[in-house]
Amino acid sequence: MSARSLRLLRTAVLAVLAVSFAAYGGQSLTRVWTLKKAVESLEREVGALRFETARLTADVDRLRTDPDYIEQIARAKLGLVMPGDRVYKLPPASGNR
Repeated sequence: MSARSLRLLRTAVLAVLAVSFAAYGGQSLTRVWTLKKAVESLEREVGALRFETARLTADVDRLRTDPDYIEQIARAKLGLVMPGDRVYKLPPASGNR
């Protein structure tokens, strides 16, 4: 092979390598960046879920040990009344007034 053909072959090989790196290497970097953003998002979600779990655990503990809290929930969310309470039923508000 002549020096010119070796130089041409070397240039062609370098060009193929450069194009391959640009095509596949760029995708890899984009994929890594996308996955890093996804991991960060999931870590934030895990933190929020841990906070919610702690809040719910405290709520369960309170429901297990605090009768006044149980009464408060029963009255507010279930509409229950204690014996001797007076219940006033009001007509629903009409939108025509």
